[in-house]
Amino acid sequence: MRATARVLVYSDDANTREQVRLASGRRPAADLPPVEFLECATMDAVLKELDAGGIDACVLDGEAVPAGGMGVCRQIKDEIFRCPPVLLLIGRPQDAWLATWSRADRAVTLPVDPVDFPEALADVLRTRLSVSA
Repeated sequence: MRATARVLVYSDDANTREQVRLASGRRPAADLPPVEFLECATMDAVLKELDAGGIDACVLDGEAVPAGGMGVCRQIKDEIFRCPPVLLLIGRPQDAWLATWSRADRAVTLPVDPVDFPEALADVLRTRLSVSA
């Protein structure tokens, strides 16, 4: 098992980024390594970190401004070679079709649910870590 899993969290709202960290805890599931979070508040920072590599999963805020997580997701799926799996935070369940359009691997609603979120994060991490193992 790897020492840590690196998760990029994109939101212009520091409170949303904090909700993600707190809901995940140190490790979203017992079969996964501890998680190291890399927080980004702008799309430029997201692209820079993804270009640098080493990211195992992305959590993108669909409600972020000015660049929403759905558009960012679609762009990185097109532009980043071996793009990490994406967990998209959506404002309401009815937006799930937009998450599909953006090519997100999973979607959960805001506010971050401390039960649903770690399960969804663990699922996307497993897809990446099992491929790279």
